[in-house]
Amino acid sequence: MITIKYPEPEMWASITERPHLDVSQLSATVKTVLDDVKTRGDEAVKDYEKKFDKAELDCLAVSKEEMDEAESLVDTKLKEAIAMAFSNIKAFHEAQKFNEVRVTTQPGVECWQKSVAIERVGLYIPGGTAPLFSTVLMLATPAKIAGCKEIVLCTPPGSNGKVNPAILVAAKVAGVSKIFKIGGVQAIGAMAYGTQSVPKVYKIFGPGNQYVMAAKQQVSLHDVAIDMPAGPSEVCVIADGNANAEFIAADLLSQAEHGIDSQVLLITTSEDKAKQVEEEVERQLQLLPRQDIAVKALGNSRIVVVENDEQAMLISNAYAPEHLIIQTDNYNELAQKVVNAGSVFLGKYACESAGDYASGTNHTLPTHGYATAYSGVNLDSYCRKITFQNLTEEGVRRIGPAVEAMAAAESLDAHKEAMTVRLKEVNKLG
Repeated sequence: MITIKYPEPEMWASITERPHLDVSQLSATVKTVLDDVKTRGDEAVKDYEKKFDKAELDCLAVSKEEMDEAESLVDTKLKEAIAMAFSNIKAFHEAQKFNEVRVTTQPGVECWQKSVAIERVGLYIPGGTAPLFSTVLMLATPAKIAGCKEIVLCTPPGSNGKVNPAILVAAKVAGVSKIFKIGGVQAIGAMAYGTQSVPKVYKIFGPGNQYVMAAKQQVSLHDVAIDMPAGPSEVCVIADGNANAEFIAADLLSQAEHGIDSQVLLITTSEDKAKQVEEEVERQLQLLPRQDIAVKALGNSRIVVVENDEQAMLISNAYAPEHLIIQTDNYNELAQKVVNAGSVFLGKYACESAGDYASGTNHTLPTHGYATAYSGVNLDSYCRKITFQNLTEEGVRRIGPAVEAMAAAESLDAHKEAMTVRLKEVNKLG
């Protein structure tokens, strides 16, 4: 990691810059696969599964027998952990339920909103170097609470044609409707367009590699909604002189092991702490099975020493991190100054892993600076707000003249007439 001490404000933009990747060739490849899946459906999907996942599949859907087998393959301790995480995620997201409020904007004019679940959603769950069964819980649990009628899940199989059993167990716990052995771009295409086996969904959720992200963005232009634009995973840690260097190093490495294009950022008001963390990162790095991945991610990463908390928060808000850990004595005070972040972890015991798995908050979050404008996945992600209004005779009298005046000013005469004919009727009624 590069250490930068007391940077001037004009340097902050370069400090908070993410790694840049050339995706021009990637986009063309993605389009080819998507077009093929759209045209040939299941046949194309099976061809790509054979090519990319080395799996020869007769049937794309996961069978009941495979679900039962998964139950027997996952040990009791992990099943209990999945059950606890599900319970906490469920409790947190149930608290986000929308309460309908009816508003009388004028006498005789009543307006309200109704929250309606998206009827069919698609979840993409990576299954490569790290099969993310935790993401099944994060995406399917709020979908079920929201009332989505059909929850479709796609995840890549191994070369043996089987899906990771923990993914299947988590899917059953969270209430997934249908599971398909499809990975990568072909999975996004199958859910976006529909195939002979896979139903077309209305919104796609879930993380993935660069190809999956590019596919989600392409299908979102014309065919289906997506949860959010996304880039590689990232964390920012803000630490003072009393922070625990061992904890900080573990937090940085837990993010760095995600992928070679991940990024971590430490902002500290203590030069001594910066040095301690650097030494601790090097020590812990040697113990990691995914050391090669973490090393490359650390090459994209920085330690920044600043003069005070104010500068630390300004740089953090400019970075808009996916995950923000504040390990300072005054973390509650600094929490009030957070403007841009996906999810925030306060104090020395709130590691990012807690939110990734079992505290209850959602771990599907905006990356690449999108936290300036996007929220992480929550109950509202699976709902639409439909507005209603009802006008009585008095309501027409109250707002009718204003509607006529505004429509006339915009030269929309038919708009004006729609209200005029009603005004004439209610005026006749006295």
